[in-house]
Amino acid sequence: MDATVNRPEVVAEVSALFERYEQALIDKEVAVLDATFWDSPHTIRYAVGENGYGFAAIHAARIAADTPPGGTKEARIRLEILTIGSDVAIVNLEFKPRGKPGIGRQSQTWMRLPNIGWNVVSAHVSIIAVQA
Repeated sequence: MDATVNRPEVVAEVSALFERYEQALIDKEVAVLDATFWDSPHTIRYAVGENGYGFAAIHAARIAADTPPGGTKEARIRLEILTIGSDVAIVNLEFKPRGKPGIGRQSQTWMRLPNIGWNVVSAHVSIIAVQA
């Protein structure tokens, strides 16, 4: 098993896919959002106010979401991408939520799946209070 960390070409590939996903969140392009996630009952997405177990539940939440213009993120604070070998990546983003106090945290586990390509298999978004 190849466990080489952060090969530049793999980081670049995942970075581009992550940026495409982030733009789709802003534009509410459900087809792109859906294409990013593994179409499987095993896929999980924990979001603010939502626990999505399986692709169908995640898709239903996306359709129902009332995303504000410009998306839910006001600013990025820190983005970290870790790739392991050529088929696994973990993306973590810390951000300032739009119109809400606190700090947002987003994590995604990406896998390059046979005959499918890169997909998010697990994701988590949460907001924590800022310590005074």
